[in-house]
Amino acid sequence: MRSILKAIENGKILVSDGGWGTFLHELGLGIGECPEIWNVTHRKEVYSIAKSYIDAGSDMILTNSFGAHPIRLEHFGLQDRAFELNEAAAEISREAAGKDHFVLGSIGPSSAILVMEEIPEEKVYNGFRIQVEALSKGGADAICVETMSAIDEACLAIRAAKEFTDLEVICTFTYQKTVHGYYRTMMGVSPADMIGAVKAAGADIIGANCGVGTDQMIEVVKEIREADKTTPVLIHVNAGIPIIQNNKTVFPETPEMMRVKIKDFINAGVNIVGGCCGTTPDHIRAFVKEVRG
Repeated sequence: MRSILKAIENGKILVSDGGWGTFLHELGLGIGECPEIWNVTHRKEVYSIAKSYIDAGSDMILTNSFGAHPIRLEHFGLQDRAFELNEAAAEISREAAGKDHFVLGSIGPSSAILVMEEIPEEKVYNGFRIQVEALSKGGADAICVETMSAIDEACLAIRAAKEFTDLEVICTFTYQKTVHGYYRTMMGVSPADMIGAVKAAGADIIGANCGVGTDQMIEVVKEIREADKTTPVLIHVNAGIPIIQNNKTVFPETPEMMRVKIKDFINAGVNIVGGCCGTTPDHIRAFVKEVRG
């Protein structure tokens, strides 16, 4: 079995992939359309995204399954196809990755707010179980529970991965800087709060994604490392904070602007560096050049 932890133990800084959502829209995904249905209706296009990051030099790629929890799929009437869509997502990325690269099975929030008790916790957990089993069957090497803001939901996903697969588990939360200068998720979770909870649930790798640009993400990494010196850290960072230009959302940080920050991430304690919203294969190519140069 491929092990990300073993690769990190050997002292290697790994490079992950970049953004998927904007890429899908550029290829024709409509506003309000389910991205995950493309795993069966537009397989060639989804494969092209995964392969573009492998060709750019990524050591690992995600799967097009971020929103494939049955509760989220209910919005499109696709909840009964959750296993199919997750398995297909992993199969596509597995094909693109080949034998020499890692595939991370992407699991995003379910869209249920557990503290409101509107949806039973068991239903949320069972949805994560379906996802992890399907992603594992499709060929994922690890599960990436990402863009989380609530500890209870993240821990349910991690527990499902640990109980129903033998895969390594990554967990990343999304932070914003408060007016008081602290980093918190939308549910008020600090980096230190996240670390204790997700490690207790079984996470092997921790980190952050989305939400902020490179400079603030470096600060988030430093906070994580202040609380935990040893657990491997993954970050997927946006190409800056989005701005509106000519009625279009633009992410301002170019590949070169982000490349010069890679050493800062490594010095702060990152083991795996990749991109999130607004990043492209050109960004990842620049990351690879800096890491391996």
